[in-house]
Amino acid sequence: MNELHPLLIALLAGGAAVLLGVWGYHHWRIRRLTPRRPPPVPTPPGEEAVRLEPVLEVPMAAATPAPQRVLSERIDAIVELRLERSVSAEAVLAALPASRRIGTKPLAVEGVPEGAPSDDWQLVQPGARYARLRAGVQLANRSGALNEIEYSEFVHKISHCAEHLLAAVDFPDMLDVVQRARELDRFAAACDAQLMLTLRARRAAWNPDYVTQHARRLGFVPGTLPGRMVIDAADGAPLVVLQFETQAALADDPELAVLREVRLMLDVPQVPAEAEPFARLRQLGAALAVAMDGWVGDDAGQPLSEEALDAIGAELQRLYDRLCAADLPAGSPEARRLFS
Repeated sequence: MNELHPLLIALLAGGAAVLLGVWGYHHWRIRRLTPRRPPPVPTPPGEEAVRLEPVLEVPMAAATPAPQRVLSERIDAIVELRLERSVSAEAVLAALPASRRIGTKPLAVEGVPEGAPSDDWQLVQPGARYARLRAGVQLANRSGALNEIEYSEFVHKISHCAEHLLAAVDFPDMLDVVQRARELDRFAAACDAQLMLTLRARRAAWNPDYVTQHARRLGFVPGTLPGRMVIDAADGAPLVVLQFETQAALADDPELAVLREVRLMLDVPQVPAEAEPFARLRQLGAALAVAMDGWVGDDAGQPLSEEALDAIGAELQRLYDRLCAADLPAGSPEARRLFS
């Protein structure tokens, strides 16, 4: 019996080691497959932990901005409604169609207020009287070029408006307008660029709260849609957008939602080159990759090297130069309308 005692001890020790190894492997697998969560916020000593419920923030009412000019000879087909006498804004608005769209293109009406310089065009606002009126329809946007059917609809609606206001109006030839629209659309198609970097998890998956916490630290704020966060440029337009699966953002229990990738997006023509949006995009991608143990690649799942990103930046600079040469610099009101 004494001879078997060391053998029994060795067998027991070996069995314990096997069980410990199995338990350790199982624990490692659970940690790998469980979405990462943000660490709990420490409670100061002596204070009781309080559950914070989400609060809907109501923004303070901003001052009403002064009416601005919208129509541009560069991207709109514009006609003037020649008035016999000045008209009130209420009469103009009553004569306009209910929809401010012509097919897929926006329609705008501007006026020159009584007593203002003859070229002080601005959107029609209630309470004013106008000595001059003009209407315009956008020639192209990301839905394509203005076509013959849309231009005919524009002519019909503005003619009807002119009749009510006792105004005369002359319309440009349809073929000329449609040709201008197609040329502008071809230019826009050649200059359009929407960049996207994909940030993927190296090992453990993430959950929405984990991603949101790290994004907030870098300056992102929640966007208007679930799963969308933004960093705005100085003028309030989106500079860089972070987006992840809407289904995960709307999950009943976000802590159990699994995310293995998020996207960082830049709508190039919408952001001024002076804001250096691509450099900011690269910086944010690299910072999130380090913070969340991820790596940056393209939409096809291929890693993006620094050399590849440099080449993209050089191509973007050529695109910025081309937009400026066409008097449509990135981030300008005309460029934002054209590339929308």
